[in-house]
Amino acid sequence: MPHYRVAVAALVAVLAGAGLAGAQTRVAPPTAVESAPLAPPPGAPVPVQAQPAPLTPTPPAAVPDAVPGPQPVQPAPAPQLPITPEPVQPAPTPQVPLEPQPVQPPPTLPAPGPVQPMQPPTPQQQTGTIDPNATLAGKRGDQSDVDEVLLVAKPVLMLSGSASWDEGFKRLNESFRVLRQEAEEARLPVAGRPLTLFLETDDNGFRYEAMLPVGPGPAGDRSSTFGNGVRPGLTPGGPSLRFVHVAPYDDIDSTYETITAYLEAKAINVKDAFLEEYVGDLTDPADPNLEINVYVQPR
Repeated sequence: MPHYRVAVAALVAVLAGAGLAGAQTRVAPPTAVESAPLAPPPGAPVPVQAQPAPLTPTPPAAVPDAVPGPQPVQPAPAPQLPITPEPVQPAPTPQVPLEPQPVQPPPTLPAPGPVQPMQPPTPQQQTGTIDPNATLAGKRGDQSDVDEVLLVAKPVLMLSGSASWDEGFKRLNESFRVLRQEAEEARLPVAGRPLTLFLETDDNGFRYEAMLPVGPGPAGDRSSTFGNGVRPGLTPGGPSLRFVHVAPYDDIDSTYETITAYLEAKAINVKDAFLEEYVGDLTDPADPNLEINVYVQPR
């Protein structure tokens, strides 16, 4: 083992040098080196190792109990509303004492009496005020215009007649005189202006119905026993055209010419009967202010 010897010699040399140095400097002792025990030779009994003392388990730190399951949701805190300042109340106004009002006595009710039966209206009340100058249209016409009016049938006394053109004015006056006489004897009030309904005309003359509007008479009148050919009747009613003639009666032909031209221009078909209403009295055929309403009824 040459290498072993060399190593020993080197170690001795080192130790010798260390002795010299130790005379001057103190060397600290070597640190103990832990080494694992050697394994026993084969066949040798295994020494029993001393069992280490059991370790005492350290108890875990206490954990707060947790409630199993979902935890209830805490409601969110309600938002704080802004505080509105209270209005400042004005100082109370001192109350002025009111003067006591005198107490009114309760109204005295009349003593109950027998119930009076309602009286039926008299004929005068039903028709209102009777106007002997009333016209069928109810308002005055305009000579320069044509009025569309609605006529309401009115009760009249009627008298039929015929006349030539030369005697026409005179015969109409005589017819109205008879009608007024019969109305007076029957105590029937005159309720409008006299009228003439022309039924037929030709070159020689005309046939007519003279009419006088009348109101209701007293009870027990003799309206069904008129004399001189007079009988009760009604004026024509319905839509009509009114033309106004203000001129002497002798010039009434010019008014009828105007009526004929108007109807032809408007292509209006009318009934054959023409109705004249005398707003003025038939006293003078030459009266320039004589006013007559001429009513024409379309078919």
